[in-house]
Amino acid sequence: MKMTNFFKITLLALLLNAGVSHGQNNAKFRVVLDAGHGGNDFGATYHGYVEKNNALNVVLKVGRILENDPGTQVIYTRKTDVFIPLDERADIANKSKADIFVSIHCNANKNQAASGTETYVMGVTRNASNLEVAKKENEVVTLEKDYKIKYDGYDPNSPESVIGMTVIQEEYLDQSIELAAGIQEGFEDGLGRKSRGVKQAGFLVLRKIYMPRVLVEMGFVSNKEEGAYLSSDAGQEQLAEMIAKAILDYKKEYFVPGTEEYVPVERPNTQDREGIQKVDSPKVQDANATKGVVFKIQISASAKKMDLIPSNFSGLNSISMEDDGKIIKYFYGNTNKYAEAKKLLDDAKEKGYTSAFIVAYKNGQKLSIQEALR
Repeated sequence: MKMTNFFKITLLALLLNAGVSHGQNNAKFRVVLDAGHGGNDFGATYHGYVEKNNALNVVLKVGRILENDPGTQVIYTRKTDVFIPLDERADIANKSKADIFVSIHCNANKNQAASGTETYVMGVTRNASNLEVAKKENEVVTLEKDYKIKYDGYDPNSPESVIGMTVIQEEYLDQSIELAAGIQEGFEDGLGRKSRGVKQAGFLVLRKIYMPRVLVEMGFVSNKEEGAYLSSDAGQEQLAEMIAKAILDYKKEYFVPGTEEYVPVERPNTQDREGIQKVDSPKVQDANATKGVVFKIQISASAKKMDLIPSNFSGLNSISMEDDGKIIKYFYGNTNKYAEAKKLLDDAKEKGYTSAFIVAYKNGQKLSIQEALR
């Protein structure tokens, strides 16, 4: 199949699924945990260390930690040693209307001295090492029947296939990067592990998932020392704690329950474990005409710079942008009232920005929604 046709098929699939949005209206924060490989797909194997086993063990440990949080619901793509096709993993995530998807893996390299952790988000890359990681993880599709039909002519031996399938998938990029950065920070600062950073590459398991999603490479099983750590119960527990912490930190930063609102208060003996008191919506709205706090709607994040005119943003006006040198974020509206921000969010979604979300700033500095509501 020619690349032009491949682009067209990928674009058509995305357009047909444009109405599928992640679970921004969930009462609980829904997390899909995906243990890479499984069953007859062993993943990377070196020195007796097996990727599929390490991935599953860590996923189950992360899940146990998250399940202790009453506001979080965990969905697993697999909890046992079974083979799950990549497209079925995406279906599980999308049908659950989850808020985030986290796929857990171990890395490997012919250079057995290679070491360190890295977390990937979906994106275009021509970096040779990133392409090689994606190619290695994508090779599992050859175990599936009719994989070239199921995956739009994908060829695991073609770098162009890896590059081509990611061309227009920037919808959840910014949130994915935030989650990935939190995971890497935990590995590096919390555990003292070598960090290889947050990277972009084309992974089949991520390509049709309509929510913020990351793929975590916890370390190299090809490295004897690191492989031993990844395969040990203590090492797996430490890695799981850092991944779970990053997920819960992300939840605190971005998640606002769809059927209930929460506002931080200072009332002794009535607070829950996070010091947040449940109140009804009118009180929330009254509490958020706050001085110095500004709410905006982040509608997209892209490497492409565009003129801030309505015609470039589906007719929306009052557009602003923020460029950190790596990615450009685009925002709609500006208000110091949270109730008004929710109306702006609805406006943005009606215009097709289904993954838009509310962000808060104070004196030009970003802060979490919970802090803004305080």
